[in-house]
Amino acid sequence: MYEGIKGFRDFYPEEMRAYRETIDEIEATARRYGFREIGTPAMERAQMYVDKSGEEIVEELYSFEDQGGRHVALTPELTPTVARMVVAKQQELSKPIKWYSTRPFWRYEEPQQGRFREFYQTNVDIFGSSDPSADAEILAVAGDTLTNLGLEREDFEFRVSHRDILGGLLETFEGEVDTREAIRAVDKSAKVERAEYYDLLAEAGLSYDQAEQFDDLLAVGEGNLDELVEFAGTDRIEAAVTNLQEVLSAAEDFGVRQHCTLSLETARGLDYYTGVVFECFDSAGEVSRAVFGGGRYDDLIESFGGQPTPAVGFAPGVMNSTLPLLLQRAGVWPEEALRTDYYVLRVGDTRPVAARIARDLRERGHVVETDVAGRSFGAQMNYADSINAETVVIVGERDLENDEVTVKDMESGDQVQVPVDEFPGDRTRPTYDDFA
Repeated sequence: MYEGIKGFRDFYPEEMRAYRETIDEIEATARRYGFREIGTPAMERAQMYVDKSGEEIVEELYSFEDQGGRHVALTPELTPTVARMVVAKQQELSKPIKWYSTRPFWRYEEPQQGRFREFYQTNVDIFGSSDPSADAEILAVAGDTLTNLGLEREDFEFRVSHRDILGGLLETFEGEVDTREAIRAVDKSAKVERAEYYDLLAEAGLSYDQAEQFDDLLAVGEGNLDELVEFAGTDRIEAAVTNLQEVLSAAEDFGVRQHCTLSLETARGLDYYTGVVFECFDSAGEVSRAVFGGGRYDDLIESFGGQPTPAVGFAPGVMNSTLPLLLQRAGVWPEEALRTDYYVLRVGDTRPVAARIARDLRERGHVVETDVAGRSFGAQMNYADSINAETVVIVGERDLENDEVTVKDMESGDQVQVPVDEFPGDRTRPTYDDFA
């Protein structure tokens, strides 16, 4: 007996039905905003991730040398791939480019709550606009996605920050400060004790007094952002604060401002973020990690050899991730049960009529099953019950002698004989009630 691999999961039909309903709603929300679906490969050259994140990223990849001697990796995220795709056809694509994609990714890391080695995400990205409205639209798609999935305002929050505020503040401190490592420390601040957080900032080059001062600056309220401009006295901070305020103002117009909370301690761990960033959290705190996140990454396309192209996006996990945990916590996770509109039951040599009825019902868009195993009447009824068939259409030899079929409502157990030529007839969704 073979066992599954650690960090990977099987999904049986009942559970998969709930995931499919969730994915369909997420994708439908993106389409309503004009995002177009793309398809992307499961494998890329490993060097693409090394160039973006450094040699240490290899330890987190499922990477290997293929038969052609190339060092390749299963894709751990989508952003580098879509950046490569934009560069490949940059002159042909109409701007802004608005793409979405749902697919699996792979990272070799320790499994934990809402994190597996294989996981599924829907990526939603805008390329070619630096306007604050683009950031606000991404926030609006994220907000509409969650409310369309059944969540209420009090179920979640978007913690919004700005990477240039973090980087700009760090530049003001004397000494050799490793901005990249300091921002990574900020990203970990909610997960570690305060003393450990200060130790991480110290390792990045801040003194303990500077670390404490930096921490105090990040705690400034939304109404006091001008204090950061006064403290730093730099154009970079002034521009970043202005941009953050403009994005939040646009978010108000896009109807998503109510979900946004200023949180300069939110940094996002990936190095390519450049402007506004955000993370979604469970307001009740029962899901301990960020549900998903996103933000602006204006330099990535150029770093891949393309023309300077601003970009912003987000990526909710849809399977093996924290979003399902949030939906379950809030009581809006779709029912994990099979649903079948009709089961066409055959008794005796009635396959031609049963097949015709099944075809007619399927042409109307219904989920229809019929016997393909030559089972008895009782076995077929048990099967119909197991797949939650709403209506069973019994096509028996005796009924057909009278030019009839039997229509049975599975919930009530009531049934009625119906002329075979009238089923389904011109009805869109014929049930027992139509003939009783």
